[in-house]
Amino acid sequence: MKIAIPTKGHIVDDHFGHCEMYSIFTINEGKITNTELLPSPQGCGCKSNISSILKEKGISIMLAGNMGEGAMNVLNMQGIEVIRGCSGDTSLVIDAYIKGIITDSGIGCNHHGNGGEHQCNQ
Repeated sequence: MKIAIPTKGHIVDDHFGHCEMYSIFTINEGKITNTELLPSPQGCGCKSNISSILKEKGISIMLAGNMGEGAMNVLNMQGIEVIRGCSGDTSLVIDAYIKGIITDSGIGCNHHGNGGEHQCNQ
């Protein structure tokens, strides 16, 4: 299984569409067997080609801070499950996911409304 996390440095980037890169973890039998970094394309996540790139790399899960419905739908159409509400150091987040601690927050963001301001739906 391959899992992607939108990151800035080694921290989960709360704004998926504008992250610096994606940390990609390969998990086998509950252990991380490989890690790689994928630079993020410029532009909004729901309008870039990142979902098809992630699918080509074999990503099946994305652990994200938050994202809008458009980006989530595009990823889901590529067969990538999105789990929102993740935060902090990527190594701690991936470890928590492997242990079964992380669940989807159910909270989405709308960053295209209100003059482009980042708005979270809570």
